[in-house]
Amino acid sequence: MPEYVSGHRPAGHDRGMDASDGHKQLIRPREGRMVAGVCAGIAGYFGIDPNFVRIAFAALTIFSAGIGALIYVVAWAVVPEEGEKASIAENYLNKKRG
Repeated sequence: MPEYVSGHRPAGHDRGMDASDGHKQLIRPREGRMVAGVCAGIAGYFGIDPNFVRIAFAALTIFSAGIGALIYVVAWAVVPEEGEKASIAENYLNKKRG
């Protein structure tokens, strides 16, 4: 990890992309999203432009009879939103168990 003058990491767009233990974590950011933040989260995780991911999802949806849209919905359910500890699917399963 690079050291900064203040000793803290700068607060920027990808401030939530790293987990507290130093490993990358895929999240859906609250800023930069167009629908649910899946494409922005994937782009932030891999360090690429979100528009490339959006185009890839659109092409996959068009050329695979909707599989891209299905993958997007599943990712929306299993990837946690920025600031949340669990995904929508995890929260739902925990409610059903308890």
